[in-house]
Amino acid sequence: MLDSLVVFAGIADLLTATEAPDLSLEIDGPCAAGLSPGEDNLICRAARALAKEAGCAPRAALRLTKTLPQAAGLGGGSADAAATLRLLGRLWGMGATDARAASLAVKLGADVPVCLAGVPARMSGIGETLAPAPALPPFGLCLANPGMPVPTAPVFAARRGPFSPPACLPQSWPDAASLAADLRRLGNDLEAPAIALCPAIGPVLAALAGQPGCLLARMSGSGATCFGLFPDPPAAVEAARALARPGWWCWGGGLAAQTWVVSSSKLPGSKFPGSNPP
Repeated sequence: MLDSLVVFAGIADLLTATEAPDLSLEIDGPCAAGLSPGEDNLICRAARALAKEAGCAPRAALRLTKTLPQAAGLGGGSADAAATLRLLGRLWGMGATDARAASLAVKLGADVPVCLAGVPARMSGIGETLAPAPALPPFGLCLANPGMPVPTAPVFAARRGPFSPPACLPQSWPDAASLAADLRRLGNDLEAPAIALCPAIGPVLAALAGQPGCLLARMSGSGATCFGLFPDPPAAVEAARALARPGWWCWGGGLAAQTWVVSSSKLPGSKFPGSNPP
């Protein structure tokens, strides 16, 4: 059973949809290399599933600008699938929050329901059970990835032993230091198997933890992206600049504003460890 605290970082892939006689997907952007626009793409799967549910033909020209690394533990693909459900729900007259889209989300992937909701949440079960997150204080977030994809399934397969019990979290934190102190008591049950499969995660964690002002460094989701918590967004931006090196993907800033842009994919989640994040 999953137990994750999910928040949404202020960086995203961008997905747009326009009317068209049939369904198509184009992909560009700095992290697009090797990403297939074919029918097995999660965006295409989401589009066809929604069309079937709506009883209409899957007609739309979709364009994805891929800004986030692939298989990175950030929920980027799930966020893109959630954006597809929202965009096409509106384009096909279903409404962006149609219950039919929500029913499809969990079938598409464990992170899709929380990305469809688009607000910080406590995620449990297989991703279908969402509860409000504790009230979050302002803080900075630095993301770093060693430039190596880590598919989720092998990480779960390599894990041994039971998951940790669900974490006990307060209703709110007064500041970033308190947030980090509580999360420091917890861990990510997938971190050890992910490092065994991708040893480069270890140096990323160490580099993040060594940045001035870093309050906590952990792996996000099933990796290989790691996150560092900082007192404020400017400190996180500075950390990302300091971490930049050939082959690494780094970003620093704050959380996403909780607003919708109809043509944008919902911002991907950095999964803070409750005890056993996905």
